[in-house]
Amino acid sequence: MFRKLVAIEDPLINAGARKKLGEYAREVIIHDNLPGNDDEIISRIGDADAVLVTFKTKIGRNVIEACPGIKYIGMCCTLFESSCNIDLAAARERGITVLGVRDYGDEGVVEYAVSETVCFLHGFGDTQWKQEKHELGGMKVGVIGLGKTGRMTADAFRFFGSDVYYYSRNRKPDAEASGIQFLPLHDLLAACDIVMTALPRNTLLLGEEEFRIMGDGKILINTSIGPTFDTEALKRWLDCNRNSYYFCDGTGMGTLKDELSHINNVIYTPAVAGMSVQSTGRLSEKVLANIRQYLSE
Repeated sequence: MFRKLVAIEDPLINAGARKKLGEYAREVIIHDNLPGNDDEIISRIGDADAVLVTFKTKIGRNVIEACPGIKYIGMCCTLFESSCNIDLAAARERGITVLGVRDYGDEGVVEYAVSETVCFLHGFGDTQWKQEKHELGGMKVGVIGLGKTGRMTADAFRFFGSDVYYYSRNRKPDAEASGIQFLPLHDLLAACDIVMTALPRNTLLLGEEEFRIMGDGKILINTSIGPTFDTEALKRWLDCNRNSYYFCDGTGMGTLKDELSHINNVIYTPAVAGMSVQSTGRLSEKVLANIRQYLSE
């Protein structure tokens, strides 16, 4: 059992899981607002030996070194080695175990991508892509990043009859065997009507050249956490190509709301697509399972 467990921000778990944390620590403190700076993070952690954190707050080397009691950091989100908001090197140097969760919010993100696209193609909402209504059948859809979310979305679009292509750093033979075709990034951008980015956070792939290749009459959907593009390049693309559109939810918008949400061809959904009763339940169970795993070792 932990001596003291601190969630330094809203851990995004449900009420049942919050209550169950008391079975794993003698003292549990949960903060529901974001810390303002590193000093506040350090103050909140104090002498805790266990910490819960989401993707919203960075725990850098200075925080880890200032809190020598930490033995366990539970990430209430996916842990991406290449773009983690925890200084993993500093944690490992001090013998701190860092565990994340996977595959908890993908279903809602897939539903968001498909439903928003369908509404836009048919004009079921306030805006319609072209003068004529379109179905998903026969549309060319390109998915950049074929992890769990990307693959599920690719399969969903294929179910509706879209021609689906993907780009990833590594080829996916199982996806190709199912009919999802690989294309180099620039070829995919040129060929596809709809492009969706499903990348680890802090992965920026689209710049001036990529937007030039995409041209006009395209739909870009971002299901990643934060931007996957150079912001100024996106704004110039949208300004010069008024028949192209950028779609994102609250997670995809990240900190760019003031810069992007007022642009006419930005379709912004403030809700977090991956958050639902079901996804919160999956997240909660996995966060608790990680704690049990650590305590049983």
